[in-house]
Amino acid sequence: MAKFDLTTRMGQYLDRHLVFPLLEFLSAKEIYDENELLKAKLDILSKTNMIDYTIDIRKQLYPKDEVPETLKSRRAHVVSQLQELQQEVEPILQIMGNAEAMKSMENLRDSKALINFLSKEYNFEIGKIESLHKLAKYRYECGNYSVSTSYLYFCMLVLPQNDKNYLSVLWGKLASEILGQNWESALEDLNKLREYIDSSPNHGGNNLHLLQQRTWLIHWSLFVFFNHAQGRELIIEMFLYRPHYLNAIQTMCPHILRYLATAVIINRGRRSALKDLVKVIQQEGYTYRDPITEFLEHLYVNFDFDGARQKLHECQTVVFNDFFLISCLDEFVENARLMIFETFCRIHQCISIGMLAEKLNMNPDEAECWIVNLIRNARLDAKIDSKLGHVVMGAQPLSPYQQLIEKIDSLSVRSETLCGLIERKIKARTDIRWGNQEF
Repeated sequence: MAKFDLTTRMGQYLDRHLVFPLLEFLSAKEIYDENELLKAKLDILSKTNMIDYTIDIRKQLYPKDEVPETLKSRRAHVVSQLQELQQEVEPILQIMGNAEAMKSMENLRDSKALINFLSKEYNFEIGKIESLHKLAKYRYECGNYSVSTSYLYFCMLVLPQNDKNYLSVLWGKLASEILGQNWESALEDLNKLREYIDSSPNHGGNNLHLLQQRTWLIHWSLFVFFNHAQGRELIIEMFLYRPHYLNAIQTMCPHILRYLATAVIINRGRRSALKDLVKVIQQEGYTYRDPITEFLEHLYVNFDFDGARQKLHECQTVVFNDFFLISCLDEFVENARLMIFETFCRIHQCISIGMLAEKLNMNPDEAECWIVNLIRNARLDAKIDSKLGHVVMGAQPLSPYQQLIEKIDSLSVRSETLCGLIERKIKARTDIRWGNQEF
């Protein structure tokens, strides 16, 4: 199973704290040697302020060794540094503890008006925000994610978008919300960060920097998309129908196609995306392949049902051992079988239940029961002849109305992306024109 594990590839684009859940998952799955995983955790922890956790991992790895004095002294240093930073921003912490002040802040969205209000009412000093940002980062490195979230939220309200720390605040807030498993807030932060990256002029036209930022965002977004109720819909829109992000996937991280393919498979309402996805999978076949992408290729390019059946069996193993996908296992198998069934039925009018059971990796009785439920729930134009053991399909032409709906679904997203691109180009030209004027 290790050959299909993407943790090493994913870790390059994740904050070190976001790697811990992946390592814990691998430890539970026993894919790798436990000592190797403990060493990896210890290596990551050495770059954080989570000293107690470091000591625990070290004891597991070296049970006979004493805790080094350097760790004990470092723990004392972290505590004293934390107290020092807390005292430095005490006036801001008092404002944060004032419910009335925070309510007023949320109503004032303009940072200048907000700073004037806080300065007048609470003697707020904007210079202290730098220290609050440092404290939030320090708290985050200590593993106090919920506290870090509240500090970064305050920074986000006060700082203007052109501030040097604003982008760092957005990334930190998203990471803290993910680690706190606050998926609604995490989705809001994900959207804010994406909008900022796509529209901010601060990148100075540095396309490489933009590509790196989008690649990191793609990886971090997986935590949100596979835990939020709307995530499986949103991942398709962002990864497949936003050209900048699709380009980033194809250029930097084609392994993300595993997650995009899974989202399309389990999302019955987005079958129209299959055609576009299969094109991308074919284009990137020379850089990345795994059982999930090969399953779609066998089924929709080669119409190789035996190959698809074999790949489905491998897909189950891949999904079961993937941190992001394991919760989708039952849905994945059910929808993958449905896709085989639908494709097979488009080609054949009379199908042997025994043959179909073999294609679906099921026994004949189980397959017959599954098909009966499918016909009943999906209202398929089909009949089962139990005596002969056949499924007889009726004609199922796709209605013009349904064809139109599927076209509109994909075109609306593309139109929105195109409009956004045009607006950004017009804005950039306007900025250049005004920038060249002499007053």
